[in-house]
Amino acid sequence: MYGTNTRATYTLREDGIVGVLNETWSGGKRSYIEGTAYKADPNSDEAKLKVKFYVPPFLPIFPVVGDYWILHLDRDYHYALIGQPSRNYLWILCRQPHLDDEIYNQLVEKAKEEGYDVSKLHKTPQSDTPPEQEGPQDTKGIWWIKSLFGK
Repeated sequence: MYGTNTRATYTLREDGIVGVLNETWSGGKRSYIEGTAYKADPNSDEAKLKVKFYVPPFLPIFPVVGDYWILHLDRDYHYALIGQPSRNYLWILCRQPHLDDEIYNQLVEKAKEEGYDVSKLHKTPQSDTPPEQEGPQDTKGIWWIKSLFGK
């Protein structure tokens, strides 16, 4: 089961680390996980980051670190294509709730060229005005396990 109004919020901290907040809504409840992102190689200009989340989110104990490679970024930072070296995960991100179909298709083609299986892509339904209030929380904590397996 996929959520709706999924969004990622990135905040650059003074120490150069990026705060990450991933949110989604499912069954009227908000689920989220917070983490950090940092340059994989501080001496490189490559757009390759590491992301770290502590799981489970309701009792953050175990760090989970993954690769976050910026494969394509438009010059105005409106949308991005994000992947990782194993090519098992791929994201198309946009600053607006809806991305033009032509741009989306171009990004899908770029992903294919990079060797990603784009048949697994799922467009998350987005409202024109995503919820701003936090709303009731998903307290079961099961959603984050499903997200690790792409469910």
